[in-house]
Amino acid sequence: MICRIWGDPWNYLQPTTDINGSLVASHRKMDRRWWRAQAVRYLMRFPTEYTCNLLNEERHAAFGKMAAKMVLKSLIGEWPKENGRKPKSDIDKFVWSNHKPWVPRPLLSMHVRMGDKACEMRVVEFEEYMQLADRIRSHFPNLNNIWLSTEMQEVIDRTEEYSSRWNFHYTKVRRQDRSNVSMAEYEASLGRERSTNYPLVNFLMATDSDFFVGALGSTWCFLIDGMRNTGGKVMSGYLSVNKDRFW
Repeated sequence: MICRIWGDPWNYLQPTTDINGSLVASHRKMDRRWWRAQAVRYLMRFPTEYTCNLLNEERHAAFGKMAAKMVLKSLIGEWPKENGRKPKSDIDKFVWSNHKPWVPRPLLSMHVRMGDKACEMRVVEFEEYMQLADRIRSHFPNLNNIWLSTEMQEVIDRTEEYSSRWNFHYTKVRRQDRSNVSMAEYEASLGRERSTNYPLVNFLMATDSDFFVGALGSTWCFLIDGMRNTGGKVMSGYLSVNKDRFW
């Protein structure tokens, strides 16, 4: 009944997914994509203290030094010793305290899926993902930071080739050094807690980033895209290295 009342909203949305330089206007899974996005957003609508703590730890590890340098650079003279005991004004308590934790903006999230995914979709090299990142930066020249998520150590190693032009940030977790290891086997090697926490951090960082580069053939990217579409990021676009394998 709800489906009939709401109609077919996916047929009226502005296409924002780019593949090979063209926007994907329609495909046979548009209804499923729209409904799944609503469901994921509903399930994730209330952030828990646990996830907030996870994000704070990773943001501090990734961006803490950058934030500290900005604070020190903004100081006039020496560090004010009485700053911690200074009473807060109303705007401090009720307005500025509502701001989200700091991350470098604009921020591009990139999920590089390789490994055992080759049995389900066309796997591409890291270079193709970076070409899409360069496309975005050609329109937004102040874009310098990438939040990178991947299961392959090879991808992390290759970021050195682009370090003169980009700042890469990622979770500090042991990654696969062989492409023939299944995802289930890899996650089991990390342990239940670690294999749950670090993907959750990557997921939430990706949904909050300003831009996204991924692979439509990846179920994980599918979920990220759904959260971004329902979280005010839909008009940022989605650049994909391949098509969804079910289209």
